[in-house]
Amino acid sequence: MTHAAGHLLRTWRHRRHLSQLELAHRAQVSPRHVSFVETGRSRPTVEMVLRLCDQLTVPLREQNQVLLAAGHAPAHPEHRLDSPPMEQVSAAIDGILAAHLPFPALVVDRRWDLVAANDALYGLLDGLPDHLLVPPVNVIRLSVDPVGLAPRIVNLDQWRTHLIHRLRREHDASADPDLANLLTEVGDLPAMHTAPAESMPLLVPLRLRVGDDVLSLLSTTTVFGTPHEVTLSELAIEAFYPADDSTRKLLLQG
Repeated sequence: MTHAAGHLLRTWRHRRHLSQLELAHRAQVSPRHVSFVETGRSRPTVEMVLRLCDQLTVPLREQNQVLLAAGHAPAHPEHRLDSPPMEQVSAAIDGILAAHLPFPALVVDRRWDLVAANDALYGLLDGLPDHLLVPPVNVIRLSVDPVGLAPRIVNLDQWRTHLIHRLRREHDASADPDLANLLTEVGDLPAMHTAPAESMPLLVPLRLRVGDDVLSLLSTTTVFGTPHEVTLSELAIEAFYPADDSTRKLLLQG
């Protein structure tokens, strides 16, 4: 059991490109103790597991796995977003989405599955095949699907490159196998549009054709600060803003 926990911690240490000495220094413990924990010669306490995980920036879900492997109970609770303990959080999310109108906004989980969205975002999905909108709806897959949003995205190659870079960063941080599969899937898709030859903008916009118009949207990502609950730690609010005056006018007109 303790050897399994040590193996997980060693894997995360390698993933963060740290030596035992560097980890020990950061965690303010001896390198010998780190070595004993990793080889299973020493059973780490809950405090020690959390201290090492904190220095290795291990996601909360995976911290619970290390604790279980060490013979301890999980330290971070996990609830459904619609459960009573999450009532205030759910209300906050609803408020954020509503306040962002008439601009699009959505909430995704760690796999990029759609959790919630406002009416402006759903309006951009009008006309898509029903089978693509059956939950769980994966936002990345929906964006690059040949019968999804992909044909409507004017700068598809540029936008997909942005998505691949983001997925790669998130996988590097979390080691989530679902993100690895999604990254492979998106990276293997054939290009449908050729991005125009132009200088790289300060921010990569999503240029989405809606009817006879093209919306140019900038995106921001918001996460909950200092979460101690697994679900909260994995939620992200993606908000879109007009990148030009014509897009602003179109969205304000509804």
